[in-house]
Amino acid sequence: MSNNRKLPIGIQDFEDLRTNNYLYVDKTAYVYQLKTSGKPYFLSRPRRFGKSLFLSTLKAYFLGKKELFNNLAIATLEQEWLEYPVFYLDLNVEGYLNADSLYAAIDTNLNNLEKQWGKNETETTPASRLFGLIRRANEKSGRKVVVLIDEYDKPLVSTLDKPDVNESMREILKGFYGVLKSADAYLQFVFLTGVTKFSKVSVFSDLNNLRDISIEAEYCGICGISETELANYFEPEIQKLSEQINLSYEATFAKLKKHYDGYHFCEQTAGMYNPFSLLNTFQSLKFRNYWFSTGTPTFLAKMLKDGDFDIPDLENNVHVSVSDITNYKIGMNNPIPILYQSGYLTIKDYDAEFDELILGFPNEEVKYGFLQELLPVYVPQYAVQQKFSAVHFIKTLRSGDVDGFMNTLRAFYASISYEMIDNDQKGERYYQFIFYLLVTLMGQFIQTEVKNSEGRADAVIKTADAIFVFEFKMANHGTAEDALKQIDSKDYAIPYTVDGRKLVKVGAEFSNKERGIYRWKIG
Repeated sequence: MSNNRKLPIGIQDFEDLRTNNYLYVDKTAYVYQLKTSGKPYFLSRPRRFGKSLFLSTLKAYFLGKKELFNNLAIATLEQEWLEYPVFYLDLNVEGYLNADSLYAAIDTNLNNLEKQWGKNETETTPASRLFGLIRRANEKSGRKVVVLIDEYDKPLVSTLDKPDVNESMREILKGFYGVLKSADAYLQFVFLTGVTKFSKVSVFSDLNNLRDISIEAEYCGICGISETELANYFEPEIQKLSEQINLSYEATFAKLKKHYDGYHFCEQTAGMYNPFSLLNTFQSLKFRNYWFSTGTPTFLAKMLKDGDFDIPDLENNVHVSVSDITNYKIGMNNPIPILYQSGYLTIKDYDAEFDELILGFPNEEVKYGFLQELLPVYVPQYAVQQKFSAVHFIKTLRSGDVDGFMNTLRAFYASISYEMIDNDQKGERYYQFIFYLLVTLMGQFIQTEVKNSEGRADAVIKTADAIFVFEFKMANHGTAEDALKQIDSKDYAIPYTVDGRKLVKVGAEFSNKERGIYRWKIG
């Protein structure tokens, strides 16, 4: 097999992909399963996860383009290959600034359909135009209509931080999507994709027979790449990558898993890899945060800060009910549903006794990318002035310069404004979080352990030559000396005494008056 196969990076059109010989991970068995199991469906998946390509696959199938499906799973399943009128509505456009921009996007989609199926001048609203188009297409073709809507929620997601604009978008879409219920007699198949399921948009409240397959186990693999698919379809690419980064095939596979696997869309199901990041890694032969760099969730980071959310819980300690993550109500202060649906959190475990899902970061790409995004939100002055990088902190520790590390940490804390730490209780929690954030970000390059239960040091950082055990106290609750004594009295360093590396214990104290690290002792 060639090591230079055409990878479908950015290719969202199934016909383009098949006619131009791009590598294709066969998802067509899902197409047949959907077609024979019902009519109206909704699928939520994170951005860049293959939703548009799957919708394009449905389009080619319902247009009866049998030749595009040669040697694919559906070729042995489908016998009829009928052609239907297909309405493909794409709302995945940029620049949803106001109601006019949404009207313009809808108008573009409907104009294209009216060129094919005709226009009635009495139909003036988006809803009446869509209904008229569906009815005319059914009458002229003699077949019911297939409606495919890509990124139905893009206008809503784009304006979450603009409540008034978002409200106007919802009113427009309410009537527009409501047509899918009133026109049911003319419809053969309906499939909508999006990132977020908004509970108060009429497509979900009025179209009560719409089946949400987003968290159904049998459709967990409909988008993304499973571990089996990765092994079966991409062996040449993995081999070439392993040679480039000088690791064994097995170690390279494990590194891909660590960086890009881990998305679970139903409890107790296999994880899915992010296809966008995988393909870009195979193309560039470099590990990068490809998916994360294509979108900046600044408003999500702000929601977490404004809601005083306990950020360390994002690491596999967010407990929610299924209903909490499958619906997002506009205006709610809880960012967890949209963090899950957007792909920043995923299902990590399931508590059957309480019917609770446990959420956390899916993989290292998302974890480090999201925490890096949080830093300028929590410490804006330093982020703007100094362009913080965890690398500087790491280099001081690797050289064994504990005082240099602590002085850099003290300068970092000193950049925080008084307004952000206005009382002792908030100050202690805030300082602890900032340290957690910094140490976790260092984990991209060196091994770290951050306290997550009673009886562990606040942080353990390991370099090639040394292990550093840190404990912190607020000045009004203890001193640097007390922190150092606690490391010994609670045996925090004992697990590392047989390691062979130099063991360094650091006790430090925070002070609101000094705005950060006040004193430290090295033991």
